[in-house]
Amino acid sequence: MRGRLLVLMATAIALITVSGPLFAHHGTAAFDVTKMVTLKATITDFQFTNPHVQVFWDSKNEKGEVEKWQGELTAPNKLTRAGWTKHTLKPGDEVTISGNAESNGSHVMWIRKIIGTDGQPMQLFED
Repeated sequence: MRGRLLVLMATAIALITVSGPLFAHHGTAAFDVTKMVTLKATITDFQFTNPHVQVFWDSKNEKGEVEKWQGELTAPNKLTRAGWTKHTLKPGDEVTISGNAESNGSHVMWIRKIIGTDGQPMQLFED
């Protein structure tokens, strides 16, 4: 019995130690914060979920080829205070998205600005 308890405790400690980094908040190290990218976007999905709202869209590159992108905004509770809901962006919406793309060239962006379907900037932060 004592051996099982010891193995169980060792396993629990190992799991807590290994999973610790999963709870750490990530920074902007993966993004090229020195360069802003602006894309005409057609929204394909909008996930108003914690810890960060996710936006998915299609954009055409300079060759006219469609590229699939995804971007991250702040937490839903902060966007709610700025007037957003889970229906603010819908598939098919045509917007312009600006932000910092990942340094590795993947189509992932830290979104800094969105021009809405009405041509006006969308509020990304509460007043």
